[in-house]
Amino acid sequence: MRFGLFIPQGWRFDLAGVPESDHWSTMSSRAQRADAQPAWESIWVYDHFHTTPVPSEEATHEAWSLMAGLGAATSRVRLGQMCTCMAYRNPMYLAKAAATVDHISGGRLEMGIGGGWYEHEWRAYGYGFPRAGVRLKMLDEGVQIFRQAWSEGVATFDGEHYQVDGAICRPLPLQKGGIPLWIAGGGEKVTLKIAARYAQYTNFDGTPEGFAHKSEILREHCREVGTDFGAITRSANYNVMIGADEAELREREQEFAARLGQHLSDEQLAGQVSGYQGMPAHGTPEQIVEKLTEVKNLGMEYGIFYFSDAAYSTGQMELFEREVLPHLA
Repeated sequence: MRFGLFIPQGWRFDLAGVPESDHWSTMSSRAQRADAQPAWESIWVYDHFHTTPVPSEEATHEAWSLMAGLGAATSRVRLGQMCTCMAYRNPMYLAKAAATVDHISGGRLEMGIGGGWYEHEWRAYGYGFPRAGVRLKMLDEGVQIFRQAWSEGVATFDGEHYQVDGAICRPLPLQKGGIPLWIAGGGEKVTLKIAARYAQYTNFDGTPEGFAHKSEILREHCREVGTDFGAITRSANYNVMIGADEAELREREQEFAARLGQHLSDEQLAGQVSGYQGMPAHGTPEQIVEKLTEVKNLGMEYGIFYFSDAAYSTGQMELFEREVLPHLA
C-alpha cells in the first residue's frame, strides 16, 4: 500500500484557534514534516472555499494557491487535491495552472478531479448549481481538454459546456504524458465510467463492502470501454482516530468533540463523529491494521489519511507512522 497525508487547510475547522497569520507556517511545516518522512508518498488538500459541514467565517485556504506554495516548500512528496471541482475554474485555465505547478514542484503534481457537490459554495460563488448530470458532463469535457493540452501543448474543443480554440499550454507539464489523473467519486453510472476511460487513479468508498462493490462496477466499465482495469490504481480516503489503547482512543474522541463542538450543533457534531467511529482507520493500532489489511486485500493500493488534530499535535500521526504504516507498506 502507498500512503498520502492531508494537510490541514481550514475546511474541516482544522485550523480553528490558530491565528490566521500562522496558518501558512502551520500548513507548510506539516508538509515539510511529511516530506522528510519516506513513508508518505504524497500530501493533499481539499478543493473547497467554505468550511464543512456548515459555512462559517473560519478560514479555508484555496487549493491551487496551496499547490504552488507547497510545491516550492517541499522537495520530494507528490502534491494532490482531493478533489478539484471541474466547474470552479475553466478547464483550459486549470490545465495551464497545473502545468506551471508541475514545473514549480519539479514534476510532482497529481490532478485530483471531480464533478463537485457542495451546493452552498457553488451558489455563494456565483456558479449556480447544475444538476448532477450536467456537472458530470462538464467533468468529462474538461478531462478531454486536459489530456489534449498536456499531450499536444494546444487544445481545440467544441463541447456542450466548454469550447477552446487553439488554446496554448506551454510549458507542457514536466511529467511525460501529462499530469496523472485521479477521477474521484463513486457514482456508478457516470463517474466510474469516466474513470474507466481516462483515470490512472480512482478514489471512492474505503469500507470493505463499499470498496469491493465500486471496484466491480469500475471493472465492468473498463470492460465496456476497452481499458485495462488492472492499470488503474484504486485509492480511498480515511479519517484517522488512533489511540495506543482504548482509554487513549476515548480521550482522542473527546478532544475531537470538544474542538468541533465549538462550531457545530449537536446534530452536526454527531454526523462528523460518525465519519470516524467504526471506520477502518478508527481504533488502536492493532485494530486499524486489521481493518485496513482487509481493504488492502481487496485491491486498495493507496490510502490517503486525514488527522483532524494535525495543526495542533503530531501525536496521533506519530503513533500511526510507528505502529500502523510499517504493517501495510
